[in-house]
Amino acid sequence: MSFSISDLADEIVVVTRLSVALAVKGENWTMAELPAHGRFHVDKMSSAHVYVRMHKGQTIDDISEGLLEDCVQLVKANSIQGNKVNSVDVVYTPWSNLKKTASMDVGQVGFHNPKMVRTVKVEKRINEVVNRLNKTKVERKPDLRAEREAVNAAERAERKLQLREKKRKEEMERLEKERQAELRSYKGLMVAENMTSNKDIGSSNKSLQELEEDFM
Repeated sequence: MSFSISDLADEIVVVTRLSVALAVKGENWTMAELPAHGRFHVDKMSSAHVYVRMHKGQTIDDISEGLLEDCVQLVKANSIQGNKVNSVDVVYTPWSNLKKTASMDVGQVGFHNPKMVRTVKVEKRINEVVNRLNKTKVERKPDLRAEREAVNAAERAERKLQLREKKRKEEMERLEKERQAELRSYKGLMVAENMTSNKDIGSSNKSLQELEEDFM
């Protein structure tokens, strides 16, 4: 399921065990296959996973209070146990911080760096928020691997563009340095003390052969 929002993120994606299984033909999936920036889950309870696709360059610490409220309310509403009780903890972290090993149960994940995990206390379900988001809900069966590959391709293309731009700037700087060096060399040849005028030649007592030897 995905939900349209008009805040920091592009969209909120709710992933259940079923939708993950349908997307990758099995439940042994990797977090890198889901191109999302932030992942929310009810702590110590079974719940759907809520992912936030944020704009490029933004992190989970850029999430606004309004977007954060939307995410925690969605994840609580999509937890069978969490939806029935008050005061639940919702944890969220960048998707890149999620750790999945073969020994873990379906839906279970760990964290590479616990310091990158945030916790929010959700006192109660706010029906107004959940109902508003449900009106924008779209049911779909995402191809998570294809989406991840598309993101990777876009990132590779951008890196190539940045590399070309870097090389172009370096070449321009090299040419400018060469031009400045040539100008300095030319000015050195043209300084007054290194130049001899016709008047200087005429006033000197040296022969033509001597002047040529001085020049050489």
